[in-house]
Formats: sequence, structure tokens, C-alpha cells
Amino acid sequence: MTNRIVLPGDVVAEGRFRIGENVYRLGNKIIASRVGLARIEKGVVSVIALHSFYMPQKGDTVIGIIEDIGITNWSVDINSPYVAVLPATSIFKRNFDPVKHDLKSELDIGDVIIAEILQFDRTIDPILGFKSREHGKVKDGLVVEMTPSKIPRLIGRKASMLNMIQKKTGCKLFIGQNGRVLIHSQDKAMIDLVVKVIRRIEREAHVSGLTDRISKMLDEGMERRTK
Repeated sequence: MTNRIVLPGDVVAEGRFRIGENVYRLGNKIIASRVGLARIEKGVVSVIALHSFYMPQKGDTVIGIIEDIGITNWSVDINSPYVAVLPATSIFKRNFDPVKHDLKSELDIGDVIIAEILQFDRTIDPILGFKSREHGKVKDGLVVEMTPSKIPRLIGRKASMLNMIQKKTGCKLFIGQNGRVLIHSQDKAMIDLVVKVIRRIEREAHVSGLTDRISKMLDEGMERRTK
């Protein structure tokens, strides 16, 4: 495995490797097509894009923002080139009647939701649904966006980074796989600190020793708050 930064046109590897994401083959060479981290794992060469849009996948949990209201569904911004669709039946169930029911009374433009991607195959827009207790309209909290490919670094191995942030600040974080983070807290100073932490993780996701630096940043932020 390698984690060096490559640019479009850089040679990532040579030889009989399989092709992964964001690379292409030119003769015996495998070339990067995106700026990112080169990775060779189990015979597959790929580049993890440092800046990328969210590509929907069935089963993902996302944080969406209502951007339009139709007769039978809502259009939802999921931080992707694809606009998602939330059917009215997700809320009104089988009793939905477009004549009787007012979609705006349930979800208006600008409202934030948590939902699951039920269907998506690149030929149709992603279909959303509410499948668990945590899904539905978000009533409070601050939504912060970050590069979707950096989300795993925010979570950390076995959720180590996420748990550390929550424990030290007392904030509750809900992380959407589409690069949006919902922060819950009554303490504005702690919310501001978490936002700064998220921005630093986004900038330094590819740099080793990040967990220790974030831990120190959190401790220093807490100390300043108590002075």
C-alpha cells in the first residue's frame, strides 16, 4: 500500500495490476486521472480523490436539503451531481392523496432531512426513504459540509476520531455518507470548536499523526474556554 499524493498524468504503478478508481492504463503504466492519494492494495491500483463529489450508493445514509416540492415528491440536494427524490409516500404512506395532502406542510424548501438511499443505478435519480427511527426531518443542529472522501478520516478507525471529538466536546455528531455532518449541542462555543476541528481534518486528512494533533487542538480549545 502507498499513500503518496499524485497529480493527473502521474505514473502510479507499472506492471500487471488491476485498475481501480481514478486511474487508467497506458501501455504497461497505470496513470492517475485525478488529484489524490495513490493506493495499491491486493493487486488493485487506485487513486483516492482529495476533492470529490458524493456518488450515491444504495443503502447509504445521507443528510439532504429540500430544494423543490412537486405534486407527489420532494427534490432533495444530497451534495451530489444527482438530485435525489423523496416520494410523498415516505411520510403519508399508502394513504397519500395528492389532492388532499399538502407536501409543504410536512417538508418545506430549505428543511434538512436524514434519509436512506433506497434505489440508484445512474439511469434514474436516487430514491430516498425513511427506514429507521433516526430518519426524518431534522429539528435542530448545525449542518457542516466537508469533502465526502474525507468522511472516513473524520470517523476514524473503529470510530476512534468521532468518539474522541464527542467525548471531549460533549457534542453529538451525526455523519452522512454524502459529506454532511450534523452537530447537536446547546453550547455554541463547543459547536464552533467542532467546526474548526472538522475543517482541520479536511485539510490534513492525508497527513500522519492527525489524531494526536486533533486531540491537542481539542484540549487547548477546552482550556481556553475555562479561562
